[in-house]
Amino acid sequence: MTERNPSAAGTFYPAEKNKLREMVDEFLKNAEDFEIEGELKALIVPHAGYIYSGPVASVAYKLLKKKKSNAKNIFLLGPSHFDTFYGIAQSPHEKWLTPLGNIRAEQLPETDIIKNNESPHIREHSLEVQLPFLQTVLKPSFHIYALLTGRIMVGPFARQLNEHLDEESILIVSSDLSHYHPYEQAVRIDSAANKAIPALNSREIELSVEACGKDAILTAVSLAKLNRWKCTLLDYKNSGDTAGPKTQVVGYGAYAFYR
Repeated sequence: MTERNPSAAGTFYPAEKNKLREMVDEFLKNAEDFEIEGELKALIVPHAGYIYSGPVASVAYKLLKKKKSNAKNIFLLGPSHFDTFYGIAQSPHEKWLTPLGNIRAEQLPETDIIKNNESPHIREHSLEVQLPFLQTVLKPSFHIYALLTGRIMVGPFARQLNEHLDEESILIVSSDLSHYHPYEQAVRIDSAANKAIPALNSREIELSVEACGKDAILTAVSLAKLNRWKCTLLDYKNSGDTAGPKTQVVGYGAYAFYR
């Protein structure tokens, strides 16, 4: 059985099991208890170091725990920060390891868009940092599909992915927002995301939103339109609000899609 070892443990989050569990539990304890009217279908969550983006991500994961803790099919979709490729790189590993234990991974059938490709996953953190939160808020029977976006046509990919979503599925989109602007400028830039994403405004997202996982976000919006989901902003902060200076900040947004 092939295993994917963690690359971000000890940097983005604690490598020691008890410290990691305590940190995630504390984030969830302090997170706002958000309500939505409907069935939770997807989340957009940030993927920075936990001290920076954990307070925002935990609002989304607290909602997941409350609304769909029995979800089994977890589709992780995020950007590749290190490799450039066409289509979707699917992890071929059958197990992903974290300090909190092992997670079973499944694979979608390969298509003209979705290809098994281990290389982009080796160093990538955007999906990995979601796993300890998932291990904390979900029942242990869940498994993941690990998908990284390269250069894609969002519409065709969204339609392919939609064929595999069912009532036991949750899509987790991993994306940060604006990068390395002064605090006030970042807030202005990210206000575009906080308006366009809940409005499912794909064109405005393409034109005005600054996000490393923009194609993944657009995929979630495309799926929302296909399935008549609604979307709401759960939380927004940047690193100047959490654990960093205000001279150059990174924006973090959490959004929920529901039906």
